Amino acid sequence: MTLFNAVSIPAAIIWGFATDRLRRRKLVIVISYVATTIFLFSFFLTNSNSGIILVYSLVSFISAASATPLNLLIMETEPKNRWASGFARLSLVASLGSTIGYVVSSIWVQFLPVIWLVIPLGMLSLVSVMMSVVLVQEPGFAFEKEVVLLQKPGFFQRLLAFPLIFLNIPRFSDFRRLFKGIRNELTSYVPLLYLSIIAFYLASGIFNTSLVPALSSHSLTESQVYAVSVAALVAQILSFRYAGKYLANRSLTGVAVQSLLLRGGSYALLGVAAVLVPGALFIVPSLIFYPLSSGIAYGFYYTASTTMIFNSIRGNNHGSSLGVYSAVVGVSTTLGSLVSGFTSHYLGFDVTFVLAGALLIIAAAITSRLSHSKSGQEMNS
Repeated sequence: MTLFNAVSIPAAIIWGFATDRLRRRKLVIVISYVATTIFLFSFFLTNSNSGIILVYSLVSFISAASATPLNLLIMETEPKNRWASGFARLSLVASLGSTIGYVVSSIWVQFLPVIWLVIPLGMLSLVSVMMSVVLVQEPGFAFEKEVVLLQKPGFFQRLLAFPLIFLNIPRFSDFRRLFKGIRNELTSYVPLLYLSIIAFYLASGIFNTSLVPALSSHSLTESQVYAVSVAALVAQILSFRYAGKYLANRSLTGVAVQSLLLRGGSYALLGVAAVLVPGALFIVPSLIFYPLSSGIAYGFYYTASTTMIFNSIRGNNHGSSLGVYSAVVGVSTTLGSLVSGFTSHYLGFDVTFVLAGALLIIAAAITSRLSHSKSGQEMNS
């Protein structure tokens, strides 16, 4: 997991620049799907941990390829007044596909070995290759990837698909510029926002890396593990569906704090349950707290925080600001995965989950200070 997250950072840089240089959306998408098909079938041929780790890191690298072209295609092929609905449909079909995939997987592993699951997954990926070859058309003109950042729906969808965007590689001076105003109440909004995001993704990396091993350690079957993931994904879809309306007349900071507290509390309570609830009964608190944290709380926090980031990067330095944001997300998630491995191995899953919850409580405390900053006078538009 650590390597998967670490590879995603250079992958975002490489594929971002490749999208601009090639200016051929269909080609990049087809390459991404072809490589995904190959790597999925490669899992069936790997017989060692090192082989699985290698293939998994390659999946991380190639998964970054299609995110930007798909979003740009909507803007290049749809009238401007239909961009928002186009992005919404893209998000819906992606979520629908993920949900069906989890359901199929949960049924499959009841009857056949989990390693054989790569056969239907690889075949479905091959179908996506053929469909992209036939259905995707190159646009008559090509936008630069920066155009996605000028529209809130595109920006939101692009970060949702893959939360790393590098218009240029951030320098040390970019980090210093963003964080230097943290001591001044009038200029502390952006650095505090980024600090809260660091804590959020650090906690997410810690928790998500150890969740499946924790479920398995409580004797949950593979099918039950998939069922927990399905429940969380359905909750997340519903959360994203209603988050926009919920945020319409509310403070972004307030919603972000509430979501962080809900997510952090759910993580910590799941850690307590890991000690108190024996065996397969652990599925009960998992079906309660995981959908709450990674479904409801995540959807509302992501919508609020992404809007806050979108508002904060407007100006002449949006490229460097977004580069810092992407670096912060990537490094924090990677570090979280690394920490998770050590804490779970030496201290247990219960300590790992409580640690992740505590970090989210800290993130909530930092976020609450945004409302005291003059720069934090938010607008939802």
